Amino acid sequence: MWLGLKAFLVCLILTPIFRDIFRSYGIVDKPDRRKVHAHPIPRIGGIPIAIGYVVALYPFSTESHLLTDYLPLAWKMIPAAVLIFVIGLTDDLIGLKPWQKLLGQLAAAALAYWAGVRVVGVAGFFPNEIWTSLPLTLFWLLACTNAFNLVDGLDGLAAGMGLVASLTMVVAALQEPNLPLAYASIPLVGALLAFLCFNFNPATVFLGDSGAMLIGFLLGCYGAVWAQKSATLVGMTVPLLAVSIPLLDVSLTILRRFLRNQPIFSADRGHIHHRLLDRGLAPSRAVLVLYLVCAAAAAFALLLTHPYAGRFYGPIILVICIVVWVGIRQLRYAEFGIASRLLFGGELQRTLGGQIRLEMLAEKLGEAESEEGCWRVLAASIDDFGFSAVELSLRGHNWHKGIAGAADSESWSLQVPLSDQDWLRLTRPFDCGVLPMMVAPFLDTVRRAIQSKLQDWDREAVL
Repeated sequence: MWLGLKAFLVCLILTPIFRDIFRSYGIVDKPDRRKVHAHPIPRIGGIPIAIGYVVALYPFSTESHLLTDYLPLAWKMIPAAVLIFVIGLTDDLIGLKPWQKLLGQLAAAALAYWAGVRVVGVAGFFPNEIWTSLPLTLFWLLACTNAFNLVDGLDGLAAGMGLVASLTMVVAALQEPNLPLAYASIPLVGALLAFLCFNFNPATVFLGDSGAMLIGFLLGCYGAVWAQKSATLVGMTVPLLAVSIPLLDVSLTILRRFLRNQPIFSADRGHIHHRLLDRGLAPSRAVLVLYLVCAAAAAFALLLTHPYAGRFYGPIILVICIVVWVGIRQLRYAEFGIASRLLFGGELQRTLGGQIRLEMLAEKLGEAESEEGCWRVLAASIDDFGFSAVELSLRGHNWHKGIAGAADSESWSLQVPLSDQDWLRLTRPFDCGVLPMMVAPFLDTVRRAIQSKLQDWDREAVL
């Protein structure tokens, strides 16, 4: 408690001091279309949090020698945490490219691994093998670091989530008991509690990359240390649940951007807190909702540490998975809805079949030896792609074909130029559900194939 109180007091005193200093020099986060704050606000939260954390760990001469028995674990994390803090502060002040931040995070994670912070296995597999322990540790620390950095989009959100997660680590460590981990994590609780006094809505100071990355990195280290005590599936589940919401957000972000063919490190308004805002929640209410979800995840994590929880481990995990699935559906991501229809609604098979028919159409058009041959291929394919009529004008010849009964429905028409004199006109009903995603590829395929045939025929005529 004394460690937490020291961190609380130091952070409570230093935060407004650094806030006013940076504001006077104009080193602030300016609002833009993606951000919800309306006024420039300093991004210096990492500085008082880092100072408060280090001061709390320093054993003064008047303090109990008991502290020195449990603090070596915390001091092992400090060099790597300092490197993460420096990287984040540099990004806050002058800006870094994504790959530069990633290289720095990798170096810090490797330094933590060298200091003894390691994921020694998953569910009892690969126990303490360096060829698996090293990549697992690097992946875990990078995931936690970037998760809290990405989720830092609303006043008090990342700091509050970090507070809930660090409290979960403290309580779980005391239940174990794992006193070195408890002594390492309690100062972060005190520092974040003090920082939230200035960071909760309406915030007068932000965490910045230096604060968000530092919180995520330290929590990742705590989770790895916790898992070292128990390399079972339960041992890995507790730290995962403690930081589950930030990790879920970064996972959804990567998956969304992959589905949209968007760069992974690009910015957007698709994070969980953005979706809650789009659903009509005020920023403070959105933060409180996410606090509640984090608290529920923390309760599940602590429940799993109970001696009698083993017999209910399966049902608990099943409940967690159902809650996550329902929550993601409530966020209404368009990318996942479309992907679900593609995979489970039969659209993927129809699209794949349409693509195969497109390739066959291009092949048959390439084999046509005359204008009449091109027309026959086109006339035979329009029904497969949902067109109700087709008209072709090619080298002075004109053809037309319509499907019986299709004229009764409302339709749209599109004329595609093939050359200066040649053209293709297609008609399609508005309510046609046959391969709607293949209309543009169909037009492009036909246009390229016929233009290629026209060039071949012109060369043959010259020869």
